[in-house]
Amino acid sequence: MVNDRLDAVKVCFDDERSVAGAGVLVVATLAQRFGLEQLIGKCVRLGRPGACFRPGRKVLSLVFAIVLGADSIDGCDVLRSGRTRRLLGFRAMAPSTLGTFLRAFTFGHVRQLDRVLALALGRAWRAGAGPGAERLVIDVDSFVGQVYGRLKQGTSRGYTHVLGYHPLLATRAGSGEVLHIRFRTGAANTQRGAIRFCDELIARVRAAGATGQILLRADSGFHNQDLRRRLASKGVLYSIGARVTKRIGAAIDAIDADAWQTLTNYPATGEAQIAETTLAGERLIVRRVRPLGPDAQGQLFVTWQHHALLTNRSDALGLVEAEHRAHAVVELAIRDVKDQALAHFPSGRFAANAAWTVIACLAHNLHR
Repeated sequence: MVNDRLDAVKVCFDDERSVAGAGVLVVATLAQRFGLEQLIGKCVRLGRPGACFRPGRKVLSLVFAIVLGADSIDGCDVLRSGRTRRLLGFRAMAPSTLGTFLRAFTFGHVRQLDRVLALALGRAWRAGAGPGAERLVIDVDSFVGQVYGRLKQGTSRGYTHVLGYHPLLATRAGSGEVLHIRFRTGAANTQRGAIRFCDELIARVRAAGATGQILLRADSGFHNQDLRRRLASKGVLYSIGARVTKRIGAAIDAIDADAWQTLTNYPATGEAQIAETTLAGERLIVRRVRPLGPDAQGQLFVTWQHHALLTNRSDALGLVEAEHRAHAVVELAIRDVKDQALAHFPSGRFAANAAWTVIACLAHNLHR
């Protein structure tokens, strides 16, 4: 290593086998070029004595450990195995130190860490990874982070009856980057805090350099008229699933039979048709599906299942409906985050687990 520049490291092999953990060099180099250690030191100011010492190194120690597969505090010891620490640009902190650091977080300190995630996104986008003037497609969803201990603060059983937390997440379609995340208790309704979350989300991506059109997609859990109005007022296009209430059901029943168009690229196990109408001045698009394969054998009469969405887009019906279905890619980002650091939430304290979640998303983005 020359002048503490990781990209000046010369890699050579004296063995036929690969070096475990050597890939962290790429992530460490990227973090160094973005100046993340200094950025974290500037943004994160913990009040507990000793906890505020070198916050940048502590956060990056957690980031690099997560990249190498750690899903707990003890798992961060992976940074101290072999010569891994020589690839990081600094001496990795001990797991006990990192645990103490996380437990010092409060809600306000988590928000400081969230600002780091936003500023790091901006630095990456300005370096060439951003959408620039091109269209930005954002997927918003929530997920359940399961826990197995009853003593963790804020955990409860929500609509899935699974004990855990219920974070709110926004990702960028295509790259899978986490744009924003909000840690919430397990009993939180899907929509809780969604309007403020989207306000912060739109401001964040604009500040990061997204100057083009923005499309936000979400499922029916975010069926909220106030949310759609807020997005429209900000010039954001939206495509949000709608629950089939009596009102929407009546609008669907009023669609002319000749208006339904059959989807030719739908899986052979079923038949799907799409049509559109308006509801209180909004464009209502409906997909109706009925099974044709083994799933239909147990039904006396094969009936249509309706899936509706509300949008302010003016594009062709087929394009809007197909792109809305592509919202499912958010599940891939959720899977990646949950399979990585969020397989567990390491602390009994709510704020510590919230900080761990934001750090996991920072690691996820660097890995992307």
